[in-house]
Amino acid sequence: MRYTTIAATCIVLLFCALFAGCTSPTQAEIKPVATTVTATMPATTPPVAEVTTTFESVVSLPPNLMVDLELTKDRPTSQIHLLYNGGPGEIFVQNVTMKVTRSDGTITEQLMDGGLQPKRGDELIVQGTRTGDQCEVWVTTAGKVYKVIDQNLYSMQ
Repeated sequence: MRYTTIAATCIVLLFCALFAGCTSPTQAEIKPVATTVTATMPATTPPVAEVTTTFESVVSLPPNLMVDLELTKDRPTSQIHLLYNGGPGEIFVQNVTMKVTRSDGTITEQLMDGGLQPKRGDELIVQGTRTGDQCEVWVTTAGKVYKVIDQNLYSMQ
């Protein structure tokens, strides 16, 4: 008598769990939603371009497409330098793009070597500020675009 009560209870609990959906395999992914924030400006100030932030993550290039990029900020002049050193995947690289968002809100975007395939030793130089600047670098290789650098640069004095 006792075993039938326990077995009946287990069957009822299993039945409830199945109908509650506790056993279905699901993969929940939380994706950030891009939002645009608009600020009201007083009528006396000129309008400032709105800076939108992308939440694109930095991706490492596959080993066969790897190239070496060196990002530095010159301390006395606050210039941002991106140096292309080539690498195993340099024959596949189509272009390198650098976007600098200065601390004053100015955005500068440049293509290395005018959008042509970069060569070893090619360099992009963008004037930064003495405070923090954000630098993002994309490499287009083998028909895909990879964000390879997203870094805040500071020139401390």
